[in-house]
Amino acid sequence: MTARTRAHLDQQGIAYEYVNIDRDRRGAEWVAAQNGGKEKKPTLNIGGYVLTEPTNAELDKVLQQKGLGVKNAGS
Repeated sequence: MTARTRAHLDQQGIAYEYVNIDRDRRGAEWVAAQNGGKEKKPTLNIGGYVLTEPTNAELDKVLQQKGLGVKNAGS
């Protein structure tokens, strides 16, 4: 799912910071804290709004709400 989400963000031209939680202990701790102690991927922070394992449509909705351009919403 992480690869799908990253590909979707790339396709939309949305800049993001990727944190590999298998290699970043602090990142892994943050993900677990957002998900009741579970390591769910991807977990995204978009302007303070946290999404866990979103569909492309869910992701697009939040991106639009945050004022980020989305080329093909809901794809």
